[in-house]
Amino acid sequence: MKILSSWLREYVPGITVSDQELADNLTLRGIAVEGVFDLGAHGSLFEMDITTNRVDAMNHYGIAREAATIYGLALKPLDASLPAAKKAARALPVAIEEPKLCGRFTARVLRDVKIAPSSGIVAERFRLLEQKLIYNAVDASNYVLLGMGQPTHAFDLDKLEGGIIVRRARKGEKLRTLDGVERTLDPDDLVVADERKALGIAGVMGGWDTMITLETKNILVEAAWFDPGVVRRSSKRHLLHTDASHRFERGADFNAPPVASALVSRIILEAGGQPEGELVDVVIPEAVARTAKRASIRFSLREVRRMLGETEDAEGITAAMADGILTGLGCGLEHAGPESWSVMLPSWRLDLEREIDLIEEIARVYGYNRFQNTLPAFAGTVVELPWAEKEAAVRRTMLALGWNEAIATSFCGAEDAARFAREPGSAVQIGNPLSEEAGMLRPSLLPGMLDMLALNISRNVEGAALFEMGTVFSGGADRVDERPSLGMGATGHAFGKQETDFYELKGTVEELLHKFAARSVYIDHFPAASGLMPAWLHPGRSARAVLDGATVAWFGHLHPAEAERRKLKQAIWIGEVWLDRLYKQELRQPAIEDLSRFQPVRRDFSVILPDSTAYAKLAGAIEGLAIPELRSFEAKEVLRDGKLAPPGHYSLLLGVVFQSHERTLREEEVQGWSQQVISALEALGGKLRS
Repeated sequence: MKILSSWLREYVPGITVSDQELADNLTLRGIAVEGVFDLGAHGSLFEMDITTNRVDAMNHYGIAREAATIYGLALKPLDASLPAAKKAARALPVAIEEPKLCGRFTARVLRDVKIAPSSGIVAERFRLLEQKLIYNAVDASNYVLLGMGQPTHAFDLDKLEGGIIVRRARKGEKLRTLDGVERTLDPDDLVVADERKALGIAGVMGGWDTMITLETKNILVEAAWFDPGVVRRSSKRHLLHTDASHRFERGADFNAPPVASALVSRIILEAGGQPEGELVDVVIPEAVARTAKRASIRFSLREVRRMLGETEDAEGITAAMADGILTGLGCGLEHAGPESWSVMLPSWRLDLEREIDLIEEIARVYGYNRFQNTLPAFAGTVVELPWAEKEAAVRRTMLALGWNEAIATSFCGAEDAARFAREPGSAVQIGNPLSEEAGMLRPSLLPGMLDMLALNISRNVEGAALFEMGTVFSGGADRVDERPSLGMGATGHAFGKQETDFYELKGTVEELLHKFAARSVYIDHFPAASGLMPAWLHPGRSARAVLDGATVAWFGHLHPAEAERRKLKQAIWIGEVWLDRLYKQELRQPAIEDLSRFQPVRRDFSVILPDSTAYAKLAGAIEGLAIPELRSFEAKEVLRDGKLAPPGHYSLLLGVVFQSHERTLREEEVQGWSQQVISALEALGGKLRS
């Protein structure tokens, strides 16, 4: 945003430093000035970057307050005086039907006004700030927004039908906003209305039918306080981000509307006209309690020194300094003991909530550069998390296998939350989300993983293999559980010249599980008709991993319906490992074994097996024989040929290696072990091929 140094100096007449030094001092206090441009006799133009939590500083008066506090000067109060008002027959009725969403609403009637081009200081400052001039009534509202930060709006009073009502929009209600677009309102929208129609979307934009024109004679000036959440939702819903919504979404000053109304009215009345009646000011007590009259905070100078440490100045932060800084920022102080106060918070600083926030303000205004470069005292030791070693082992394994670690947001949309949740209905909704697309805490890492893969595809990346280790959430309104999880996703030529396939994921999962000392590990799948597969997986190209009887992973091809929903046209392979279950197992400890000096004996078994016999089941049966001399076994060949195996069967050539570390094996021993292997295969429905 753009700020005029001459306007700042009008609010703080005692500033004696140059504009460049003023800009530097503001920047050091967190009110960043990114550029200083010389305007000659008009001072300088500051290009500012104000963080979103400092809505109070998104205007000239707020920055002037910062400057006054830095230099210990007096801030000039705003002049809210008006000409004597003409007596009104009756006050304009104002009703707030949604007191939780509109905490304050002021209305002031101006009669016999003259709509004309702006002139004088308003026109001059708009020219320097490169702001567009419209009419004096509209420019007055924009000028006050730039000056003190409170949004206001002017209605053509003669186009209103009855009094003002602040209510929710009716279903299907239409409103043509000032940008000329007719919008269908949502029942969740808060609107300012008269007794027959909506006049504007509260805190976002006014309506076309009641806007100020050259024919306007009578004006209603509105200044209000609206709930940040309802303004944000309406702004997002209608894709309307305005200067007003930007302020209201971040928490406007509850006490500002009467002052802003007077300042706007003064500018309009300079061209002619007079106010009628007193200011109508409807205030909701509950809103006052949570904004302008929040509970006081106990503040101790001892805690300031403990938290901030030693300063470069021998004197350090004194009670007088702390008092001056907090008072300058607008806090009210009452002594509550030696070097301690009860601090009443200003209505324009909703970001101040705790003592530590006040300590941060002391440090910021005093100057971070004035503290000594020393580390704070620390008692105790760093404690490693119980699963840290296991987490490191998983990360090392993924990186060694060629995957790249990525990080995604912890939020997702409601549709993704419902689709990817581990248990139905367990997704956790956020109370005040930034957007509908980020309204839920993620129950899975896969929505973020798919977004990252889609981003890589849109950038024409030939192949991507990503993994993320993070926290997923589940629970309800009164409890949220956090669990560690591992998400992985691959597409394209991620591991070389060949396209990524199912076996890349399967091999990765097997390698991960092999790092843990489980009694049994196997991989299986369910038929499509069973309904047991996750909705995001292709039922015929996916599997699950089971560790000691507990499911620890799902992986496979992304379901075509999900790929179509996300507009992904190439094959996507994804999987998720539930680390909370995997970490219950101990890491497998490497065992070093000397190579045997004795000759190994190899035997091959050609067996016919039913199609229903998975290799994992066969491997488990052979391992279950517990023959110490059985060193290894592998499937050398698998054939599905009608001549070699009948329908519904396959032919397997299984190679087995026997070896001892103590002696040369005898033929009768090998024959006995071979017969055990054959018996295990026959127990699975196998038959030696003749």
